[in-house]
Amino acid sequence: EVQLVESGGDLVQLGGSLGLSCEASGTTHSFYREAWFRQCPGKEREEVGAIRYGIAFYGASVKGRTTVSQDNTNRILYLEMNSLKPEDTGMYYCAASFSGGAVWSDYEYWGPGAQVTVSS
Repeated sequence: EVQLVESGGDLVQLGGSLGLSCEASGTTHSFYREAWFRQCPGKEREEVGAIRYGIAFYGASVKGRTTVSQDNTNRILYLEMNSLKPEDTGMYYCAASFSGGAVWSDYEYWGPGAQVTVSS
């Protein structure tokens, strides 16, 4: 059974940085696409960034201050975000798919989420 587990997050400083990691287990196959999503209060689920064949893609609201990377050997997906704003507060999820990823519903596997709260 494939499992994803996020770590990191919690309370972070306004204007500071956050780092999240997501460890995958239960499979030896490579995912087609892995991504970070977030659910911010009062807003729809948003793709923060994704990575496919080593190439990263970013959502418009975080582009330029976010990096998504992966350690394929240890099956870990990373998210780094700086210049944090109050609107970055939310629940952050990692997701993985063996075949798709154009929309959030394509992802077969999701982590339980990690809360990020940006505080001044």
